Amino acid sequence: MRRADRLFQIVQIVRGRRLTTAAFLAERLEVSERTVYRDIADLQHQGVPLEGEAGVGYRLGAGFDLPPLMFTQDEAAALVASARLAQSWVDTAMARDIESALGKILSVLSPAARVSAESLALYAPAYVLDETTRDRLQLLREAVQTRNKLRMDYRDVAGAPSQRTVRPLGCFYWGKVWTFSAWCELRDSFRGFRIDRIDRIELLPERFRNEPGKTLADMLRSLKSSARE
Repeated sequence: MRRADRLFQIVQIVRGRRLTTAAFLAERLEVSERTVYRDIADLQHQGVPLEGEAGVGYRLGAGFDLPPLMFTQDEAAALVASARLAQSWVDTAMARDIESALGKILSVLSPAARVSAESLALYAPAYVLDETTRDRLQLLREAVQTRNKLRMDYRDVAGAPSQRTVRPLGCFYWGKVWTFSAWCELRDSFRGFRIDRIDRIELLPERFRNEPGKTLADMLRSLKSSARE
C-alpha cells in the first residue's frame, strides 16, 4: 500500500470509531506501531485534527469531514450483500430504511461498480420472520432507544408463563431467532428473552435511566466475567 493511501485509510478508520489505538491501526494496515505513530504525527502536522496520544488511542476532532467516498467494486458488492441479508431478518421499518440507504449508495457509484454490485448473485429469502415477530422486534428496538419500560407475558423453555416488567437493553440475533436482553424487575437481575416466546407485550409510558449495575455495559461485563470463570 502506498503511503498516501495508508494515511487516507488511517483517517477513514479513525473517523468511523469512537477511539482507535495504534495497535488496532497497525493490525488493520499490516504495518508496525512505530509506522502508525509516525503517520499520525505527519497527519497532525498537515492539520488533520487527530486527538489522543500513544498508548491511549486517537479520534477525530469535531467538525472535521472529508468529501464523499467512492467505493470499490468489491466494497459495493459487500454493501449489497449485507443489505440483502439484513432485510430478511429485521423489522419492516428498518428493512425500508435499509432499502432507502442502499439506493442512495448505489446512486453515487461509478457505472461499473453499480452494475457489479447489482448483479451480485447472492440473495436471501424475503420475509423469513413472521409479521408478529417483525412487529415485536420493531417495538423492542424502539423501546431500547427511547428507554421505555415494557410489560410482557412470557413463556420459558418449559412453557411456564410469567408476567415481567423489564428495562430493554438490546436486541440480539443468533442465526435463527431474535432475543432481547433486559433488566428484569421481577428477578432483579439481567435476563434474556426469546421474542417468539412472548405472548403479549406492552410499551409502558414510564422511562428508565441508566443506573450503575443495570446497564447494557454492565451486562456485557458480567457475561465476559462468567465466560472467564
